[in-house]
Amino acid sequence: MSDLANVIEVSESGFQQQVIEKSGEIPVLVDFWADWCAPCKMQLPVLLTLAGEYRDQLRIAKVNTDQERSLAEQHGIRSLPTLRLYRHGEVVEEVLGAQPEATLRKLIDAYIERESDRRLQQVIELDAQGRRSEALQLMEQTYREDPDNPRLPLKYARLCVDDNQLDRAGEIIQALPRELREASEVRSLQALLEFSRSITDAPSAAELEAALDKDPKQSEPRYQLAARQTLDGDYDDALENFMTLLQQDRNYRDGAAQRGLLAVFALLHEDDERIARYRRQMFALLH
Repeated sequence: MSDLANVIEVSESGFQQQVIEKSGEIPVLVDFWADWCAPCKMQLPVLLTLAGEYRDQLRIAKVNTDQERSLAEQHGIRSLPTLRLYRHGEVVEEVLGAQPEATLRKLIDAYIERESDRRLQQVIELDAQGRRSEALQLMEQTYREDPDNPRLPLKYARLCVDDNQLDRAGEIIQALPRELREASEVRSLQALLEFSRSITDAPSAAELEAALDKDPKQSEPRYQLAARQTLDGDYDDALENFMTLLQQDRNYRDGAAQRGLLAVFALLHEDDERIARYRRQMFALLH
């Protein structure tokens, strides 16, 4: 079928090792096909071209569904060709029907490790060690040299927020494609940016708490306190203050309390019990 070492035919007995386990090292694109399928034959030259370009960064595993019917049934294959991309043992992308080279290239590139990914890991380690200025310097250089790496912008923007480079953080977020700006992680980052801007000239947390002790109905101090608590990682108190603000002044800053709650939800682990609890309270108040 091909002289390329990274294009292989896979059977049911070899699928675990050749696809699932191998995807822990590099992306594996599985092509479920059949000899009678005309679109499958159209797809083959595209796959071989990509295999030749990516070489040891990508494996293409072809499954002949006529010969491997049990395997196709196990994977619920209903149309041909079906292309599934595996990474770290999981299906991360799926497309049905013959695809143009540009579409597959974009799909694959999101999972190919690049030099900028290795630098990103260094940035994360520097930041964890409290060496933020070094992390930012390396992040800026990495982003400048590889602006198309989709894994860089969010970390760069978050570093800028943490370093109070708010305008730069806003520029990075606005440069993202529209579909990415709608992702929950990006909306959360936008909320953190809003929080940071809201407390630029705000009183300290102690002063805000004192103001609320005198008059608990004040919206601005409560929002600023919740914003500070969110940025400091004090999510319990932040959730309580955003919920109180939602109860007292749901239209404050065009729904800032609800945006605050959603931002904290996005920062928590998806299994965190606080999400379901506060989401129920929020829904009850809004409806």
